[in-house]
Amino acid sequence: MPKQTFGTSHVPLSPAVRAGDFVFVSGQVPVGGDGIVVKGGIAEQTEQVLANVKAALALAGCTMDDVVKTTVWLEDARDFGGFNAVYARHFPKNPPARTTVESRLMIDIKIEVEAVAYRPV
Repeated sequence: MPKQTFGTSHVPLSPAVRAGDFVFVSGQVPVGGDGIVVKGGIAEQTEQVLANVKAALALAGCTMDDVVKTTVWLEDARDFGGFNAVYARHFPKNPPARTTVESRLMIDIKIEVEAVAYRPV
């Protein structure tokens, strides 16, 4: 099966790519449908990022329950507690494997999250 791409972006990436039974979601940032970074702190930005992950997954026919791995970049490690509280609500049982690191991000945001889902075709 050849790879399938889903969605579009103003930068050269696909929001989601299916390769066999896996779906890879590009790093999602806290921008709303208007393309503007959401106001607020880590909780508000995490909510928006995870909503964006959910939307990208849906493009490929997946849900948050299909996520097997996430990678999270936080601009400030001191935001980990606030981030983790929101994240836990989105993965209440059987959470995916996760890597979380502190990193300088490409734009002025507090968080970016990418995901890998497994959903057999």
